[in-house]
Parts: sequence; C-alpha cells; structure tokens
Amino acid sequence: MSHEEGRYSVLGGAFPRETIVSIVLFFIAWELLSLAAPWLGIPPFAVPSLFRIAQSFTKITPIDVLVTLLRVLGALVVSFILGVMIAIGMYLSGSLERYLRPLIRILMAVPVVSWILFAVLWFRGVEFRILFVLVVVCAPVFVVDTLDSMRDVSRELRDMMRSFRPTSFQFFRKLMLPAILPGIFTSWKIALSLAIRVVTIAELVGAVTGIGHQLSVAQELFSVADVFAWTLVLVVLLFLLEGIIVRVEGRMLRWRT
Repeated sequence: MSHEEGRYSVLGGAFPRETIVSIVLFFIAWELLSLAAPWLGIPPFAVPSLFRIAQSFTKITPIDVLVTLLRVLGALVVSFILGVMIAIGMYLSGSLERYLRPLIRILMAVPVVSWILFAVLWFRGVEFRILFVLVVVCAPVFVVDTLDSMRDVSRELRDMMRSFRPTSFQFFRKLMLPAILPGIFTSWKIALSLAIRVVTIAELVGAVTGIGHQLSVAQELFSVADVFAWTLVLVVLLFLLEGIIVRVEGRMLRWRT
C-alpha cells in the first residue's frame, strides 16, 4: 500500500490529511472567536471555549449514546429488509411498480417534521414513534437505490444467465446480488447519514433517553458547550459507522479492484 493510499485508509478514508487540517483550523478559529466574544458583544455562553466544551464531554452518558445507536441500527435493518423486499416486488411486477413508485416519491417528499407530528398523533409508544419516523424516512432510499441497481443490469447478461436455466434463487444469487451490491452499500451510507440526523429530532419529542433528549436538556439549560459536545459525539458516531460500512464494502467488492 502506498503512502497516498494509507492516508485514506483510516476509517475507510474518512480522515485524509486535508480534513484533519480543516478541523484543526476550525477549532483554532472557534477558540479565537470565544476569546474575542466579549469585545464583539457576544454573550460568553454562546461561544464557549474549547476547555469548556472539553468539560462537557465528562457529562456524556454512554447509555444515551448506546440507546441512540441501537435505535439507528434497528431502524436501518428494518428499513433495509422492507426496502429490498418492496424493490424486488416492483422489479418483478411492472404494474406494482407503477402503483408504488408515486407513493415512494410522496414519502420522500414529506418533511421529517411532518412525520414526527404524525407519529405523535398516531402512536402512544415513544420507541414505536421513533422507529416509525426512521423507517418511513430511510426505507424509500433502499427501495429506490435497489430497484435502480436491478434495472441497471443489462438485458444481455440477464438473457445469458437465463439460457443456463437457473432457479429463481440461483438467478438472484449469481447475477442480481453481485450487480446490486454497490448500490446497496451506497444506500446504507445515505440512509445512515439520514438516520443519524433524524433520530435526534425524533428523540426530542417524548423520549427520555438518547442523544436527542440530552440535546433538548442542554437547550433548556442554555448550555451551548453541552450541545457542542453531544453534536461532536453524533459526528464521531457517524464517522465510525460509515468507516465500518466502507470496510465491509471493500471486502465484499474486492472483485472490482
């Protein structure tokens, strides 16, 4: 592995040198703004120092991080299963696709805030509300990307595969699955980013655990440092999960290199 490749191998390429430099420059600018806040007429609590933010990290409760992580992963697994099943049904049935595709587009057009309000009005259980919101936001991503990936398989390849008289399972495993895997991994990256952002909003409504709840508490206390700390936890969590997905993708799609 070359030095250039090694720089991009950390967490699946999440931290190249340029990114690290940008982050360091951002923190330096933030600290300078914190020091200059009194002369700029900015309240000190609005731009806390890095030391104050570091103190807020001591308040991070692992149980809330774990709860949010489990909510995200559980909802993504459910979304993935539903999305792939619906995509396969739409691929096999043209009439089903004509009926469902407009509905999928409508689901993707509805704002997240509207889904949260619907969940509050329709369901009592907090966990089911959060699951509902995450699934209804993430599942359409898996549907669209999986269906498009299946549609991209050339007719010549499909006809050649059928000439060997495979079973339906063999046809899917030998041809369709390898062809749609890149699209599926792309869907996971997109859905993961969506889920991380949506879960915090969903947790603001009724949840008594999770990162979203802790952000709500920090907002009520006017603690910008705590908000900053919890936000950084979310960012790190996203980078770590994306890194895992990229690692798995690299292993399963090794044949492309």
